[in-house]
Amino acid sequence: MRNDNPTVYSTEHGRICPQCGNSISKCTCKKQAVRPRGDGVTRVQRESKGRKGKTVTLVTGAPLADKELRELLSDLKRLCGAGGALKEGVIEIQGDHRDIIFEMLKKRGLTVKKAGG
Repeated sequence: MRNDNPTVYSTEHGRICPQCGNSISKCTCKKQAVRPRGDGVTRVQRESKGRKGKTVTLVTGAPLADKELRELLSDLKRLCGAGGALKEGVIEIQGDHRDIIFEMLKKRGLTVKKAGG
């Protein structure tokens, strides 16, 4: 792993991965991690630990492909009027929107459960 001012472009090789130093086509650090298969239950929870007191709503265990997860993220951000991200198969929506997200996922036909307190 390279930390000291990594090269990100070379006229000979094109774009270069800043982590491993290989060309993007031969990058070893960007391989897709396989998400573990869940039990088919989508869980919606509220979390604020490790986020400097800021609350986020997490959606985990959704049995959807990556493209469908990105579309769901976009729909949830639009519905809640908040920002969000998709990190390793977990959807994060900024703010406490657990009830709204729970109802939307239920209407979409997913098996949904509220998790946490």
